Amino acid sequence: MSRVRVLVGTRKGGFVLTADGKRDEWEVNGPFFGGWETYHVAASPADPDRLYASTSLGWFGQQVQRSDDGGASWEPVGNEFAYVGEPGTHQWYDGSQRPWDFTRVWHFEPSPSDPDRVYAGVEDAALFRSDDGGRSWQELPGLRTHESGPSWQPGAGGMCLHTILIDPRDEQRLRVAISAAGVFASDDGGNTWTPANKGLVSEGIPDPDAEVGHCVHNLARHPDRPDTLYMQKHWHVMRSDDNGASWYKISGDLPTDFGFPIDVHAHEPDTVYVVPITSDYLHVPFEGRLRVYRSRSGGHEWEPLTDGLPQENCYVNVLRDALATDSLDECGVYFGTTGGQVYASADAGDHWKPIVRDLPPVLSVEVQTLP
Repeated sequence: MSRVRVLVGTRKGGFVLTADGKRDEWEVNGPFFGGWETYHVAASPADPDRLYASTSLGWFGQQVQRSDDGGASWEPVGNEFAYVGEPGTHQWYDGSQRPWDFTRVWHFEPSPSDPDRVYAGVEDAALFRSDDGGRSWQELPGLRTHESGPSWQPGAGGMCLHTILIDPRDEQRLRVAISAAGVFASDDGGNTWTPANKGLVSEGIPDPDAEVGHCVHNLARHPDRPDTLYMQKHWHVMRSDDNGASWYKISGDLPTDFGFPIDVHAHEPDTVYVVPITSDYLHVPFEGRLRVYRSRSGGHEWEPLTDGLPQENCYVNVLRDALATDSLDECGVYFGTTGGQVYASADAGDHWKPIVRDLPPVLSVEVQTLP
């Protein structure tokens, strides 16, 4: 029977949750790196027991951890990240220019075919790649040194490169998202980049239709339909049918279209999940009711999924990397909250239950389906 492994990053360490294919009983292991902020834990599709974790602590800075046994043991690897060439500057909230500063890794994206290749999106916004399992890292400087780079500004959480999509047809084709700059596209393995924000409108910037400057929160795609991208933006849920060349709004009948995560059903490319919250200044569920919204029509209509979720006096948030799906026959959906709960649905969102409670605030959730 297949197994499921849920990788959870929290404010105070990482956790690995495991269950068989029934997904009824869960074993909780952790915390690993206790006390360290664990921004993201990711697994290699080419070697499911190869895991990467991004950890940081004020006194010791950023540290990459790697496991080759599915999280049973960890070792620090390759923690020499350096921007290529002169650092240059980017724009701050007040319009002044600040030097680029490496703070932390926000997101790992392992290659689907090579267990030793992994990309890292960092703050301040840059893209790094390792070809030796994380032991050494090289910046792909064409992104950070793009002509628009000096105008990029930090979002409320920092100026982070938080999403990396690798095209399943061609690993040279990359799409990344930066808060607050927007989406950028490369078709040559990250050497050169072009903005991919046509159709995005952001009322909070001087030019709402600008080529760059948009606060994109998250991107998702289904591997069977790689030219269709879904976006949760600062406001608005968006869709592209041309691999990011243009975007259109699909917020439809959502009660609010502000949120952070977005993901796609493992077997249904038109089934999309978001978690709306009240507004850009009130990061709690709308009306105090924790609801995941699902669209089975690619974003044209949305339905609330509430069975098993608290429907009163709930004031947690779900962050951008804290929603994921498994690939079992009946697709499972998982998300973690800033209140320390991880919820799971074994039936594509129809019914939910907490598989663990009282963790530190959850920063990320990733899911592996194992043989």
